[in-house]
Amino acid sequence: MSPAGLLGWALLLAVAVASAIALAHSRHESRRLFVELTRLERERDEINIDFGRLQLERATWVDANRIEKIARGDLGMGFPTPTATQVIRR
Repeated sequence: MSPAGLLGWALLLAVAVASAIALAHSRHESRRLFVELTRLERERDEINIDFGRLQLERATWVDANRIEKIARGDLGMGFPTPTATQVIRR
């Protein structure tokens, strides 16, 4: 075989090895990114569950009937009588 033919085969072998290494790296990176995507989706789902729970809790805390019950019962508050009301005019 001539030196040019031998050089051609060596170059072909080097390109094939480089291609195989690039393929292995690409597959590894793809798997790593898929694992990260799965982790982030799980985290997103947990955050959505927490958000829903917090919305429900907020709706409970700001319920007008609950606030009035606490104001009347715990704080002893009530509506002012007409005699306790003073109107200020400018």
